[in-house]
Amino acid sequence: MEANEIQTLETLAKNLTLLATNGTVTATEAKIKSMQVEKDIKVIKNQYDDIINDLIAERAEAIRIAQVYKTEVERYVISDSDIEHLHKTVELVLDIIKEMSPDTDIEMYQQLKNLISVDVLKAIQLLGFNYKEAIGEPLTQLCADAILGKSKNIKQRTKK
Repeated sequence: MEANEIQTLETLAKNLTLLATNGTVTATEAKIKSMQVEKDIKVIKNQYDDIINDLIAERAEAIRIAQVYKTEVERYVISDSDIEHLHKTVELVLDIIKEMSPDTDIEMYQQLKNLISVDVLKAIQLLGFNYKEAIGEPLTQLCADAILGKSKNIKQRTKK
């Protein structure tokens, strides 16, 4: 995890802690008890509206924090079906690259394909493996190199 991601999670944890220790229940009970001596219905209504708005705002903040945590976890976790789909897709991409650029050394990428299995990826994810960075970036570069190489060959042939 990068430093800015860690800082984001720390900020979220602080916000969640503040939200949890805010004492919403105690504060709400205290506000309601203090309203019992109030006789003006408009004042009571406004105080109830304030309590409800505070509770809604706190709920919204808790949901926002939970969604950010969920998004952060999903960046590093991949489902079994996604891994299987990924394996098939990588296999297809490697075959396409072989056809596009037969002189490209695909052997290393074939070994990479063997790493993409449910058991292997699940195990290394538990250790903090970032599959998008480790697999996605080299695969992206391989595809880009193959496409650029092919386009250079085409340009050279058209110049002749």
